[in-house]
Amino acid sequence: QVQLVESGGGLVQAGGSLRLSCAFFGNFFSIHIMGWYRQAPGRERELVARITAGGGENYADSVKGRFTISRDIPKNTVYLQMNNLKVEDTGIYYCSALNVRSISSGEFWGQGTQVTVSS
Repeated sequence: QVQLVESGGGLVQAGGSLRLSCAFFGNFFSIHIMGWYRQAPGRERELVARITAGGGENYADSVKGRFTISRDIPKNTVYLQMNNLKVEDTGIYYCSALNVRSISSGEFWGQGTQVTVSS
């Protein structure tokens, strides 16, 4: 089993920055695809950024050039650095983990952390 604990959310003005952290509790962190998703009120959850087991990064078009996903394997932690935040970045941000050697087990999810960007 995997447990994910997000932190770092908060209230920030447009143009500001936040760094989210996701602590991974479980085995084999390095062979998990780690993702950050967000869900705004009344909208579906969407992928924001993802880092593969090999270290490759993928981003939603809306955050390219502003957000950076990274991971610290010894610390079993994945980060999302968010710069130049916009009001439309507001939402609950969730961390996810998918074991590439056990896809059928499905993704694990954290409880989410709220990010609110004010104008």
